Amino acid sequence: MQLAPGVWRIPTFGRNAINSFAFVDADGSVTLVDCGTAKAPPKIVAGLEAIGKHPSDVTRIVLTHVHPDHAGGAADMAIRTGASVTVHEGDAESARSGRVLTPADPAFLSGRIFTRLFAGGKFRAFQTGAPIADGDVLDVGGGVRVVHTPGHSPGHVSLLHENTQTLITGDAIFNFTRLGMRWPPKFLCANFRMTQQTAHTLGELEYDVVAFTHGPEITIRARERVRGFLREAH
Repeated sequence: MQLAPGVWRIPTFGRNAINSFAFVDADGSVTLVDCGTAKAPPKIVAGLEAIGKHPSDVTRIVLTHVHPDHAGGAADMAIRTGASVTVHEGDAESARSGRVLTPADPAFLSGRIFTRLFAGGKFRAFQTGAPIADGDVLDVGGGVRVVHTPGHSPGHVSLLHENTQTLITGDAIFNFTRLGMRWPPKFLCANFRMTQQTAHTLGELEYDVVAFTHGPEITIRARERVRGFLREAH
């Protein structure tokens, strides 16, 4: 699914339940955002082929955060592409250890139960390149700005492609096909209240398209709808 010139969504589970994204630069190189679960790489490769690209065209992999449904395929994709994997420093140690090191939010019973039953969600460990930080502008398609939105994980980031006015929220906000925008489940967040607080940063940015790792993109009145959700959600 093309979201904007040079920006593509690649479904890795269902039609849009879990998405990866590809930024195609003027020289034909590709920056891949998020790698889905451990079973996602063949679907990512197929998605690249559908837009006329090969894993060898991928020169950088950026993860919005290090959870198994975003980082599970990262080690495999790094091998297939030869590209380095970039994450925020807050999640780098989880990447290198192959498990989520931050427990689910202990302020909620669901978080305490989830940590007890599924502590340290595991995936294949991978090495990370130089970390990204809030305010960084990645040399991708004319510039992708990193917006640190911690809470879902310590190093969670959202990404703004300013040339095409396209925002990728990561898991700061979900968008369910039938229910619309929702917060990520409390038991999947390291700090749910912080997730809500930092997501308000997204309402202050300028964009025409908003894309979600979980759910379909919004292409009509995107910023207004995100701001409406942030205003009304509790």
